[in-house]
Amino acid sequence: MIISLLRRSPSGPLVRHPEAEGDTRALATPGTEAVVFDCDGLLVNAEDCWTVAETAIFAAHGRPFGPAQKALVIGRSLEAAGEAMAQYFERPTAGAELAAELLERVRGELARGATALEGAVELVRACRARVPVAVASNSPRELLDTALGSAGLLDYFTCSFAADEVPFPKPAPDLYLTACAALGVAPERSVAFEDSATGIASARAAGLYVAVVPSLPGPDLDHDWLGATLAEPELLDWAGGLGRASVR
Repeated sequence: MIISLLRRSPSGPLVRHPEAEGDTRALATPGTEAVVFDCDGLLVNAEDCWTVAETAIFAAHGRPFGPAQKALVIGRSLEAAGEAMAQYFERPTAGAELAAELLERVRGELARGATALEGAVELVRACRARVPVAVASNSPRELLDTALGSAGLLDYFTCSFAADEVPFPKPAPDLYLTACAALGVAPERSVAFEDSATGIASARAAGLYVAVVPSLPGPDLDHDWLGATLAEPELLDWAGGLGRASVR
C-alpha cells in the first residue's frame, strides 16, 4: 500500500512533501474542527448502484460502459450526469429525460440495499466523538437518506446536505460551504473526505483540506491525504487526535 500526501505551503499552493508519506499531519490535526464526508463511493457502496443504472442506460443506447464512461458521470449531480450522457449519446436535448431515467434506475437499485464501505462506520464514529461531522452529497435528498439508512449510517449524522438543497451542486463549493456554516466551523479548519474529482474540486473551492479514497483508478487526484480505504490504520489514529486546539 502506498499513501502519498500533499501539504499546503504557507502561501497557499499545494506542494509535495515525500518525507510526509503515510503521515496524516497533512490534514492539520490538532487544528481540525469539523469533518465533512461525501457519501456514495466513499461511505456507502451506493456507487455500485449508480454503475448498474448507468450501464443499463448506456446499453440501451448501444454503447459499452467502462472506466472511461464512468469517469464522465462519477460524482456528478443527477442533472449534470444526464447532460453528460446526452452529449455522449449525441442527443443534446435529452439531458432531463436521461436524468429522470437514471433517478428511477438508481432508486430501484438502492431499494435492494447498500452497505457501508470498509472502515466507514469506524471512522465516522471516531470523528464524531471528537468534532462535529456532516455529509455533503451530490445525490438528491431521497437517494442520500436511502443510502445512509441502508448502510446504518443515518443516525451518526445530525447534519447532511444534498444536491437538491443548494443553488449549485458539486463541483461548485455550495455543499461544503453550507455544511461548514451549519457546523459553525470555518472551511479552512475542516477536512473533507472525497472519492471523485468532482467532489474534490468542490471541497477545494470551499477551502477545506481534502482526504481522498478514489473510487476509480486513474490520474493523480488533488489531495492532502490519499489512501486505499477508510480502514487505513493511521486514519483512526488521526481521528483520535481531533479537537479544537490551536495550530501553532
